[in-house]
Amino acid sequence: MNRFLVIEGLIGVGKTTLCKLVRDRYKARLVLEPWAENPFLASFYDDPERFAFPAQMFYLANRFQQQQTIRQQELFEQFVVADYLFEKDRLFAEQTLSGSEMELYDRFASLLGEGLPKPDLVVFLDAPTETIMKRINLRGIEAEQQIEAAYLDALRERYYALWARYTAAPVRILRTDSLDYVNNEAHRDQVLDLIQSWLEGQGRETPASTEREGQPSLFGARPDKD
Repeated sequence: MNRFLVIEGLIGVGKTTLCKLVRDRYKARLVLEPWAENPFLASFYDDPERFAFPAQMFYLANRFQQQQTIRQQELFEQFVVADYLFEKDRLFAEQTLSGSEMELYDRFASLLGEGLPKPDLVVFLDAPTETIMKRINLRGIEAEQQIEAAYLDALRERYYALWARYTAAPVRILRTDSLDYVNNEAHRDQVLDLIQSWLEGQGRETPASTEREGQPSLFGARPDKD
């Protein structure tokens, strides 16, 4: 199966974990966004107004470099799975930049975005903000502890606005608040089988409730903020 799969979502929603499960099942090449390498990240959470631009430009440059690598090697890879979509970079820029900084960012982003590989499928993981906040606290990553619920809510709105206009690939939304694909083998197989059916063009086109009794609801309306 020669595919490029993107698994997106808010921080703490479980996208990187799911990417690794896909990698293990299909022996896929895994591409993870370099968030931990950003030297401006902790400073940004402490003082967003001052450090938003350098933090965002660092992400833009690194994401572009990774996408270039995907494009160069896609002829030799059977399956590539990534935990971010290149277009998501602008969602964060919209939320943190303004004025001349936003204009400069757009100049670089428009140039770098030309000719990058397009995914065959985007899976967007979502969960209520309260659930995500609890997961962030459990992760215990110091820089993330400054994240507020309002920030996540605003970012979610930007994601859904992006999906409404995104035409480069099918986008499927998957709720993760009732899933435990780390410890529950049945949940893990259910989600991986679902993603495979989507990649093969056999999955659902619209959200629906679960079909089998005892299984978690994977679809449905957008989660509440709290």
